Amino acid sequence: MSTTALLERPTTRTPARRPTLRPLNPPPAAPAPAPAAPAAPTRALPAGTEPRGFALYVGIDEQKAAASGVSLGVLVDALRRTLADLAPDAETYATVALSPVGAGGRDVDVVRLALHEPSAIARTQPDPDDDDFVAGGVVVDSSRTRVLIDGESAAFTFKEFELLQYLVLREGSTIERSELVSSLWQGAPAHDAPGERTIDVHVRRLRAKLGRYEDIVRTVRGVGYRFDRHADVNIRYGHGTPSPDRF
Repeated sequence: MSTTALLERPTTRTPARRPTLRPLNPPPAAPAPAPAAPAAPTRALPAGTEPRGFALYVGIDEQKAAASGVSLGVLVDALRRTLADLAPDAETYATVALSPVGAGGRDVDVVRLALHEPSAIARTQPDPDDDDFVAGGVVVDSSRTRVLIDGESAAFTFKEFELLQYLVLREGSTIERSELVSSLWQGAPAHDAPGERTIDVHVRRLRAKLGRYEDIVRTVRGVGYRFDRHADVNIRYGHGTPSPDRF
């Protein structure tokens, strides 16, 4: 082979591989973004109304506060500072609930009664005798867990009564099926809690027992159910009646 041929032959060289330099202390991985807070559930409001604030009743006396190393004034100031941080435009007003010495019951119930909270006042009214019930219409008697229709006791199951009472106490608000399931079957085993569509069956049975008053439970298509103020419905509150103002 000639020298010329050797000079003209192309030579292919593999470039030298540079070592990869790795830092001795690699930077920490970026933290995963925090999950977004779940959006607060929206609830239909009675026509012509809008939320303008809320009342938070706190049941604690000076002795219990002192046992925790605080006072009522300190608690009020702390709550106001928290509100100022979260919502600077919020206006606040605080008042102390006074009650007779030795008044029994849960602290928060005593506070609500002392401040004349409407549903707390209603529960203190004496239960009327059977003769005081109106002869016609529907009576939802929370004190005795029963429903009277035209003066006669209706054969409601306990769950049917709970369902009707839940809607009546939240009159004007459209209650979604999912809320009815989570509220009325809270704590029940998964296999006992109905699906959202099964609520329709419960409502259908409820309406059948209401007879000619079945329209007091209204269907909001695609959403759930609602009870509107109705001249044929009389509500009798009893002690321990669930309050519609709970968050």
